[in-house]
Amino acid sequence: MTSSTSGKGFPNLLLYIFGFLLLWEWLQPLEQLTATGNIHIFLIFLILAFGLSILGYRKVFGAAVKVVYIVYALNYFHLEGSFFSLQWIPSFITDIQSNAVFILAAEWQQLTDMFRSLLFFVLLWLMAYLIQYWLISRRKIFVFFFMTLIYITVLDTFTPYQADGAIVRTVIGGFTLMGLLTFFRLVEKESINKGSVFSKRWIIPLAGMVAVSAIFGYVAPKAEPIWPDPVPFITSYNQESGSGEGGGIRRVGYGTDDSQLGGPFIGSNQVVFRAEVESRHYWKVETKDVYTGKGWVTSGENQPLVPFAENEPVPISATPEGIKTSEREGSLFFTQNYSHITYPVGLKEISGDVGYTFEANPITEKINTLRSGELAPINQYTVNYEMPEYSVTALRETVDANRVGLESAFIEQYTQVPEQLPARVRELAEEITAGETSWFNKARKIEQYFGRSGFTYDQTDVAVPGPTDDYVDQFLFETQKGYCDNYSSSMAIMLRTLGIPTRWVKGYTEGEFIEMIGPNKRIFEITNNNAHSWVEVFFPNAGWVQFEPTQGFSNSTRFNYDSVTAQQPNAQTATPAQRPHIPEQDKSKETNGDSNSTFSFKHAWEAIKDFFAAHWDRIFLAVGGAAIIAVILYKTRTKWLPYYFIWRFRHKNNNEDFAQAYLVLLKQFHRFGLIRKDDQTLREYANYIDSFFSSQEMSSLTDKYEHFLYRGTLQEGSWAEMKELWENLIKKTSA
Repeated sequence: MTSSTSGKGFPNLLLYIFGFLLLWEWLQPLEQLTATGNIHIFLIFLILAFGLSILGYRKVFGAAVKVVYIVYALNYFHLEGSFFSLQWIPSFITDIQSNAVFILAAEWQQLTDMFRSLLFFVLLWLMAYLIQYWLISRRKIFVFFFMTLIYITVLDTFTPYQADGAIVRTVIGGFTLMGLLTFFRLVEKESINKGSVFSKRWIIPLAGMVAVSAIFGYVAPKAEPIWPDPVPFITSYNQESGSGEGGGIRRVGYGTDDSQLGGPFIGSNQVVFRAEVESRHYWKVETKDVYTGKGWVTSGENQPLVPFAENEPVPISATPEGIKTSEREGSLFFTQNYSHITYPVGLKEISGDVGYTFEANPITEKINTLRSGELAPINQYTVNYEMPEYSVTALRETVDANRVGLESAFIEQYTQVPEQLPARVRELAEEITAGETSWFNKARKIEQYFGRSGFTYDQTDVAVPGPTDDYVDQFLFETQKGYCDNYSSSMAIMLRTLGIPTRWVKGYTEGEFIEMIGPNKRIFEITNNNAHSWVEVFFPNAGWVQFEPTQGFSNSTRFNYDSVTAQQPNAQTATPAQRPHIPEQDKSKETNGDSNSTFSFKHAWEAIKDFFAAHWDRIFLAVGGAAIIAVILYKTRTKWLPYYFIWRFRHKNNNEDFAQAYLVLLKQFHRFGLIRKDDQTLREYANYIDSFFSSQEMSSLTDKYEHFLYRGTLQEGSWAEMKELWENLIKKTSA
């Protein structure tokens, strides 16, 4: 490969830097608009990929390094057990196999977070390779630059993402990159000798022109837009036309009144609690069972509460016997004052601060915390729970005929819909589930429907149902735009029209992973932005099973598609005392990072500033010490570099290595001060070196080198014989 296409050299370093900055602009909106967290992990991977290309490592070595990084990152964030213990490998392989089954079955929403992260790493790997190909081999980047501009401007127009700075950065980087590529194409096409002086004569004016243009464009007066921004216009129209109660903008977080759903909300990164658990899962607060057409209320307002104490069995719906479960324990630490328990599915016992007692509502399954008989906020507690794993084969055994085993009051309670519910809601549900008989398949069909039928996840442009509008009907047939409350309510009501018992649940998603504390414990941080709602469907042989219809969110329920666990059909498990719910301010539930994504560069920058303010003296000493060491190493490089090169070539015995070693020796002589003149031949320079060191070693090496250059070969073993001469000469430069 010629120098023009290799990955090395300062010009190509510039290309890689600007290429990386363009690709970075694609990643920055993800933390705000999607549930993708820990974006910095993917940025580090891109830096690693570009760095390996810049340094010119072999592709096999580079691929191995990238694979190790990917596997380590997946293990750190998604798998249990230390990376070096290798105990995570079986679960990793099992996860890959399970997701392969999901892909073949087109069960896209069942893909695990670990597998989604793996796919994202692969995508970034491909993008890094394509950018390298476009920049270094093709010397063209216009298409990618143009697509980046379109991507950013579309997001700026139709999403909450503010791309003013991103557009400026992209224009500056893109035009600079195209200018550099034009220069390199001309140089390579015309075979121009591109010395550093010549390059500067091109690059400096180019940088100046781009900088002046950007500054002028930034400060110059700008005309008003021809068309108004469509997002505020549409939002204001919806807010004006939505005359129902409960309109306006809410703030995200947990709330108790869900009787009027709809409307936009404002995000909040305020931390609600931290959880120390073994694995990620949703956090439940309560359920609701009565749909009014505008929102959800509960039929258990006057239900007698069931008291219980620490370490006693929790009196709410439990996982039926026969379901495969794994015992887990988690600790929660709250920063906001809530006098209720937030808990995972399969809750068994609660232990907390001394002096607390609890009471549970068997209908809503909301658990209050009391001290001295009065509601009181609890700051920390521990939950013991059983995480279930459901056999899909067993779940599919539940068909319409199984309803005879459930109490009529239970069926009536959890299949309730308003009399005025438009008939087209039921017709749509029947159309989606046509040909299916099992409750599970029907639930899965409706759960997947929202991901492929033109529905859009949105937190700001959300309609409020008017006096004659039904909340679910409006979402399904008119707006098709909303957040978790819209999706979960719609799925629950459509299933109810099919006679399948469902309840509406609200609580929090798993939050953002913070760090590991021990081999199996992970810390997750849950904020107001993680407030969420979902659906639970009742199966006679499995109890209440969680489903997740909201776009961009992953169902944390563990389904076993490969085998049937010994589940016993407990028809009487259908105790009508159980339903879910989701907070109302919750509407605001999901905000910029609805689920796990609370990382942002703004917060990172604030954390960095705080860290520097607290440790500036140590940082100054460390940087100063590192600078001094770097200066000393640079000043003394002629003394230690020879030994580095000796170590580098000691075990290289190919004839091709001889030519490389000879060039290294010439550079070392130059550093030493024995500079070769422009009109001096190699033989003349070798004689000069030999006269300086009073030896014939350089002349012997030069003869071998010229023989290799002009004939392309060396006698077998010649390099090994000359290595001693080469080492003697390079050692002399360290004196």
